[in-house]
Amino acid sequence: MATSRGYPFRNFCTVTLTDGRIYLASRSPRRFELLRQIGVNFEPLLLREALPRQADVDEIRLADENPIDYVSRIARAKAEMGRLRALQRRLADLPVLAADTAVVLRDRIFGKPKSFADAEKMLGTLSGQTHQVLTAVAVTTQNGTHVRVSASTVRFRDIGEREIRSYLAGTEAYDKAGGYAIQGIAAVFIPEIAGSYSGVMGLPLFETAQLLEESGIPIFS
Repeated sequence: MATSRGYPFRNFCTVTLTDGRIYLASRSPRRFELLRQIGVNFEPLLLREALPRQADVDEIRLADENPIDYVSRIARAKAEMGRLRALQRRLADLPVLAADTAVVLRDRIFGKPKSFADAEKMLGTLSGQTHQVLTAVAVTTQNGTHVRVSASTVRFRDIGEREIRSYLAGTEAYDKAGGYAIQGIAAVFIPEIAGSYSGVMGLPLFETAQLLEESGIPIFS
């Protein structure tokens, strides 16, 4: 009998469809866009993220947890909780895909900024530095959970205080790890990237396609 976080699934609907559909446990428009880019047939599956109810996944970093282990654990937890919620709601038992992205500089993890001041501080710290972007992807099925991690490096030029304030006057920074969107205006700050552009956006398509293929969902049928 399959379990997730100690919850048995025996009494839930376990009808598996074979039309290539999956659930995406994310609210991210970027992840929607990237999955559509490779033709994946998905349905958003929303988890609780904030008050007034307790979040479904606690994203606080554990003591002495390295960044790769952190993003892997959070992506896995989101995927497994997504499957649990789908089955509790008596939805079809489809594969659940989830991801987690972290911007990392010298072992410090930059999540989504909580305010203008927080975003301003983040970008000021990243200015003139080369940082790492880690995105873990997890896929959960009846047979278990598999996780892969994409690691990319991004170099920022020196960014002036006026530029940072002007950038933050827009809206694109506030729901992004590190306080910037590489696919947006922030691209003018970035002279060099090594790794996965889609991974920096929030869903590395190479690793995602591998996991889906392994779960029986071919990208090229």
